[in-house]
Amino acid sequence: MTHDGDAGVPGSLARALGDVAAERAAQDARWGMQVLPDGTGADGAAAESDRARLETETAARAGALTWRHVLAEEVLEAFAESDPRRLRAELVQVAAVAVKWIQALDRRPAS
Repeated sequence: MTHDGDAGVPGSLARALGDVAAERAAQDARWGMQVLPDGTGADGAAAESDRARLETETAARAGALTWRHVLAEEVLEAFAESDPRRLRAELVQVAAVAVKWIQALDRRPAS
């Protein structure tokens, strides 16, 4: 059965999220709990985010849009954000795009 988010491939979302969960567990096993500053909202970050958005829009109009464009735009939007609630929302978007890209890779024929 296909569910919302499965991108037409039954179980693809659960598989990708399972892989992400396994990687998170491996990170915790290796590094333990990490309490680090966000390091976002720096001077110039908004301009970088704007440039990434324009690059993405230009690539889309030219029919040359890639996953790199989409993910880079989302990451740079997160880097530009200093408000913790808005940063969290941006990071959810980063994670969603990364998972969608994983699903796109999984749909490709094996090489």
